[in-house]
Amino acid sequence: METTKIALFKGRKIRKVFYNDEWWFSVIDVVAVLTDSVDAGAYWRKLKQRLLEESDEVVTFCHGLKLPAPDGKMRETDCADTEGIFRIIQSIPSPKAEPFKRWLARVGKERIDEIENPELAQGRMKEIYEKKGYPADWIGKRLRGIAIRQNLTDEWKKRGIETENNYAILTAEISKATFGMTPGEYWKFKNIPKRSKANLRDNMTDLELIFTMLGERVTTEISEKEKPAGMPANKKVAKRGGGVAGKARQETEKELGRSVISEDNYLDLKKRKGLRADKAGTK
Repeated sequence: METTKIALFKGRKIRKVFYNDEWWFSVIDVVAVLTDSVDAGAYWRKLKQRLLEESDEVVTFCHGLKLPAPDGKMRETDCADTEGIFRIIQSIPSPKAEPFKRWLARVGKERIDEIENPELAQGRMKEIYEKKGYPADWIGKRLRGIAIRQNLTDEWKKRGIETENNYAILTAEISKATFGMTPGEYWKFKNIPKRSKANLRDNMTDLELIFTMLGERVTTEISEKEKPAGMPANKKVAKRGGGVAGKARQETEKELGRSVISEDNYLDLKKRKGLRADKAGTK
C-alpha cells in the first residue's frame, strides 16, 4: 500500500510516498528547494540527462510513483529513496545541501522509529485528528479501528491475499454484510464528494465505527481459526464476519428505534460548526 504525505523543509513542501517499506521523495520538489529554480522540472530534466550521459547510476534509482499534483490529480513523478536523494544532492551545488541532508535523515528515520515503536505513529495520528477538530472519544475509536484493520490485512496476507484489489473486494463483503452497502455505495449515501479525497471511516459516526470494527475483528478471528485459502474461501469468511456485525447492528437499531447508518459526514459537521460559529459571532 502506498501512502502519500507532505513534509516541510523551512516552509517548502516536499511530497513523499511510502513505498517498499520506506519513504520516497519527489525529486522535483527537492530540486526546487535546493536551487530556487523557477522551473524545477526543467532543471531536473537537464540534470538527469547529464547524469545519464555520465553513466551515473543514480538515475536508475529513481522510480515514477504517483503523487498529488497541483491540480489535485495523482500523477507519476520521479521519486528517490533517502540514499538516492543524497546522491542527487551531491550533484547539485547548493548552500542548502547540508541542512537539507540533516532534515532528510530525520524525516527518513520517522518510519523506522514508528516500526520499532507503533505508539509514535498513533500519537502522530491522534494529533492530526485533534487538529481537524474530532472529539477525543471518536479519535480513540478511530485509532482502535486502524489497529483492527491492520490485524485483518496481516491475516489476509497470511492467507495469500496481497493485492489492494483483493483487499477491496473482501472489505466490500464485510461492509455489505454489516451495513447492507459496499464502501462505494456508502460514499454515495453519505454524499461525500469525490474531490474531497476523504476517507469513508473519517466520516463515520461512533456507532458506525464500532460496527465496522466488529465486522473486521470477527472476520480476523474466524480466519485465524479456519485458515481459509484463496479468494472464494476468504470471501465467505468476510461475509460471515460482517454478518455477525450486521445482526448486532439490527438488534441495536431495534433497541434505539432508529437506524445506525447515518448520512452525517465530517464535512457536513464542519459546515454546521462553521455556521454556528458565524451566528455566534454576529450576536
